[in-house]
Amino acid sequence: MFGTILISVCTFMHVYVFWRTASVPFVVQHIPRKGFIFSAVILWLIFILGRVIGHDGTRIPAGVLEFLGMTWMAILFLIFLPLLFIDLVTLFGFIMPRLSPFLRGIALLIGMVLSIIALVQGLRPPLVEKYEVSLPGLPDALDGTVIIALSDMHLGSQLGKDWLEARITQIKAEKPDLVVLLGDIFEGHGGPSEDQWIEPFKQLSTPYGLWAVLGNHEFYGGNKTNLFKTAGFTLLNNTWTQVRPGLVLAGVEDLTINRRNGQGKDPILQALEGRPPGAAILLSHTPWQAEKAAGQGVGLMLSGHTHGGQIWPFGYLVKKRYPLLEGRYEVDGMTAIVCRGTGTWGPRMRLWHPGQILRITLRGSEK
Repeated sequence: MFGTILISVCTFMHVYVFWRTASVPFVVQHIPRKGFIFSAVILWLIFILGRVIGHDGTRIPAGVLEFLGMTWMAILFLIFLPLLFIDLVTLFGFIMPRLSPFLRGIALLIGMVLSIIALVQGLRPPLVEKYEVSLPGLPDALDGTVIIALSDMHLGSQLGKDWLEARITQIKAEKPDLVVLLGDIFEGHGGPSEDQWIEPFKQLSTPYGLWAVLGNHEFYGGNKTNLFKTAGFTLLNNTWTQVRPGLVLAGVEDLTINRRNGQGKDPILQALEGRPPGAAILLSHTPWQAEKAAGQGVGLMLSGHTHGGQIWPFGYLVKKRYPLLEGRYEVDGMTAIVCRGTGTWGPRMRLWHPGQILRITLRGSEK
């Protein structure tokens, strides 16, 4: 269903963009009509093949097709918006009929520039962004504990072993006390063999362990939960662990999957039930129910899922469903930090912010 809607929307944008671009003076004067139409057909086929074949393929050609198709989808969107804006302002050329084609050319140029910026931001390495968090109940001996958190890596046909090895190098350089994965680590569609995903993770070792929670994509294309164990990570699925006396780490299954399945007991209450006294950190892929977590005495909640909108202006729409979009929030005395994603979903493009790895230093509440 989602694939059908996506293809339909992108086909509409494709037709619209080429229809409006056909009236741009530069295009009329310098690009032969047959070549223009041929380009439109080829680009549409690349998108369709990238979606249908590339998305579920496992070989290099499928990955290339997916990259090209998803990139064109994002470029379409970024060109579509300024073109539509000009058409709305000029009432589709009814106002300023002689100037409108020139303005469409400006809109086309703006869309292309935005696409280049988004591609550069999407392909560059994620930044390590540092936070200090005062955590109520944290023992003095644990003051200065460093957590590295990654989310939404979407390892698969677009992001594979080489990309992951570079992220492992970034993690090791920060000398963390524990590493947590916040879900959507594995794409769930196509991609390289599981060994290519797993081997780089085996380079990691921390004093307080490697921990993870599931995202929604771990359930696509077959359950991927076994990959975490093979990679050396312990899953926290509606449960808690005491990583050190006085520091509890709890994790919940993805709240979107839980809502869709309508499963019984509240996952946050279940994850925190019966924990010992001390500081509590909650890992939740989807940044929902922060108030409930705060009410249960959680001092820090770490999430992902939103990608920070990934490509502007999607963030405005995503924020309607996920008010905690990206960055740091204070919720009823609890700190919530939402990672905007270490990798990308769909196109390897971001506008305006690059990917992100969280480095969180824990401090006692009196610090």
